[in-house]
Amino acid sequence: MSNKKQKKTSLKSSILLLLLMALLLVASSYAWFTANQTVTISQLQVKVEAANGLQISADAQNWKTVLDINDLKEAAETYDVLVNQLPVPTNDNQSISIEPVSTAGNVVDGKMEMFYGEVTADDSGTYYLSATKQTEATGTSGKFIAFDLFLKVDEPTTVYLTTGTNVVFDGSDKGLKNAARIAFVKEATVSAETDPETMRASSSASGKADILEPNCDVHTANGVTSARDIYSTTTTLTNAAPLDYYGIIDAIPAETITMKQTITENPSEVYFEKVLPKWKIPTAGQQVTFDNLAAGVTKVRVYMWIEGQDVDCENMASGTNVNFNVQFSKASA
Repeated sequence: MSNKKQKKTSLKSSILLLLLMALLLVASSYAWFTANQTVTISQLQVKVEAANGLQISADAQNWKTVLDINDLKEAAETYDVLVNQLPVPTNDNQSISIEPVSTAGNVVDGKMEMFYGEVTADDSGTYYLSATKQTEATGTSGKFIAFDLFLKVDEPTTVYLTTGTNVVFDGSDKGLKNAARIAFVKEATVSAETDPETMRASSSASGKADILEPNCDVHTANGVTSARDIYSTTTTLTNAAPLDYYGIIDAIPAETITMKQTITENPSEVYFEKVLPKWKIPTAGQQVTFDNLAAGVTKVRVYMWIEGQDVDCENMASGTNVNFNVQFSKASA
């Protein structure tokens, strides 16, 4: 009789423990979308503008003041050398899914190294982060946005990113914009008389990309929880100090790095590197200097993505509309 009671008690305890674990899993805010690996977006706008006499082009041949998705798609379809990865809807009723990736901004042969992270759990319930390197390809597939554009100035010019450069939500704001990033890789500058084919083929840059972290001063409640529980960092909902974070710099094998990350626990020199964004722009917006461009045409490769190592890249942020906007200007506001 005693053994039966012990077994019943043990069984009840086990069931209670399982219920508590299930409740914890439902209530927790995990990084890298452990419960939902995709970031579902029903609308994603990408717009690039030039003001005050600055000219931009998607193909180094047709010069405009505003570029949109159709310009970028058409340029890549016309010229194979332009690798424009644009995971956007092909019709008004189609949603898209981009997935969290991470980078420290390292550039090799004109392309910024990107890594796709996946979170899995072992039999003990420990969550691990693995990562695979991504290869960019022209088309509407892909886990992030990447495209080439060209800037033309007639004389040495300081070019700015205006307050119109931002990442904003359209509809329900679930905090996904807080984990968004934009980066620029300056490929080469040539004279305005250079033939367009040569301009388009310039893609040998190396070093570091210039990363912009918009919305660096706000977090959702789930983002604050993620910062505390996963990254051992304290932050606030608004007026927050920009947080340090570590981007992925190499492929991570399965069950190597746990999601309970701190600066010291993981071998950052092997798989991670501290990211130093060139611009950290608060939600209020501010104009910043993009670059001092020489006279002629400068090819720039642009990246737009959801940073998996951001504290706001967590389950509840999935399912929203995000607009990426970039505006260049020759004049200081």
